[in-house]
Amino acid sequence: MPVSSSAVSDPLKAGNRVVAGGIAAIVLILFAAAVLLFLNLPDANAFNARVERLFVESDGLTSGAEIRLLEILAQSGTTFSDVLASYRVVIFVLLVFATALMVAALVFLVTIITLNRRISAIQRSGIQVSSLLISRDSRAVYINDMEFALTEAALETLSVLAEARMDDDVLTGAQIEAVISGRDASDCEEAAGATRIKRLRDALGNQMVSELLVKTIARRGYVLAVGRDVIRMI
Repeated sequence: MPVSSSAVSDPLKAGNRVVAGGIAAIVLILFAAAVLLFLNLPDANAFNARVERLFVESDGLTSGAEIRLLEILAQSGTTFSDVLASYRVVIFVLLVFATALMVAALVFLVTIITLNRRISAIQRSGIQVSSLLISRDSRAVYINDMEFALTEAALETLSVLAEARMDDDVLTGAQIEAVISGRDASDCEEAAGATRIKRLRDALGNQMVSELLVKTIARRGYVLAVGRDVIRMI
């Protein structure tokens, strides 16, 4: 049954709101951390102010060595101011980089969750096959718009499953082996048919297509998860 557009759009809207809210929360948290950090950084001119105060209060310092010491202190204060200003720039860049990484991580996480949900929905509903054409001459199967080249053994297995599906039958591994080999089912092993199913899935290549097309029914056997009216064999 097709899913209604409202049923699809509601989870998407909810997911978009979660992403937008998460991004806003990350930006606000990092902005608050940046403000708190910059407010607690020492004033770049604090050292210069103290040195200037020493100049003002040190009228008695007249010797050349004492004046030279004050000049060194003034130069040190200027250097300290420049270094602190560069630290502010570095901290700002790191915060921007951290914000970008956290936002990207959130987007990737939501994307992965969304893809997992879609895959789970596909697994629950099965693959929607509108056309399944088995061509013995070209040893290929055409599923919707996809072409899969098969080995002779894989084609035989798929043909047996297709014929069983048109008769609404579920075949065990032993029955599959019996039809292909021409022996009685009681003389065949379940593992032999299971091996043929595995090789068919390997030949199809696409794991999602193979696992959803050839369904395993517990304690019953194997069946093609397609409608009888979409199967054609040439």
